[in-house]
Amino acid sequence: MRNLKPKLLLIIMTLFLSCGEQKQEQKKQVEEKETREEKKTAKNILFFGDSLTAGMGLDPNEAFPAVIQEKLDSLGLNYIVINAGLSGETTASGKNRIDWVLNQEVDIFVLELGANDGLRGIPPRETRKNLQEIIKIVRKKNPDTRIILAGMQIPPNMGPEYTAEFRKIFPELAEENNVELIPFLLEDVAGNPELNQEDGIHPTEEGHQIVAENVWEVLKPMLKN
Repeated sequence: MRNLKPKLLLIIMTLFLSCGEQKQEQKKQVEEKETREEKKTAKNILFFGDSLTAGMGLDPNEAFPAVIQEKLDSLGLNYIVINAGLSGETTASGKNRIDWVLNQEVDIFVLELGANDGLRGIPPRETRKNLQEIIKIVRKKNPDTRIILAGMQIPPNMGPEYTAEFRKIFPELAEENNVELIPFLLEDVAGNPELNQEDGIHPTEEGHQIVAENVWEVLKPMLKN
């Protein structure tokens, strides 16, 4: 009889601990189910671009698409950012890759290509033609996909005529296709040594934060619709 109470107490404590573990496991399962459900209903924002989008020279989590994901999460917006940036991509190679990228559902498509065309001196008419074809393919795949075109500029060493013609590609295409335009993706970043890596072309982590703000200014109003 003397040992009955300690044994009973031990049984009760064991039962309490077991119930607690079961509740924790049930809570974990519920949370995992909710996460799966959120992912099913989440909308996709696809960034299709070159090394600027890919975040060349940085950890992918420091590139501006990842910064955009952080903003979305902080606001509780159910969007998933897909970084489809590829270093060295031109508008021509992007046109060849686009069909494969669109094998997934895309609600907002951010087109960031053209910088490598400009640096290689590709005729602006070719760049324009390729960008137009990419927009056409995206809309053919899903007419409801909303498109943002990232404007780009190049250094003046290519000559004033080429530079001016290149700059006009993006606002003109945006107007012709009725898509949203980021006037200049690298606004307040390009040409600033403190915000660019040693190559003078690719932004630092701080530079990507500013680029993300340039994107967010255009993207944010679209999320309310």
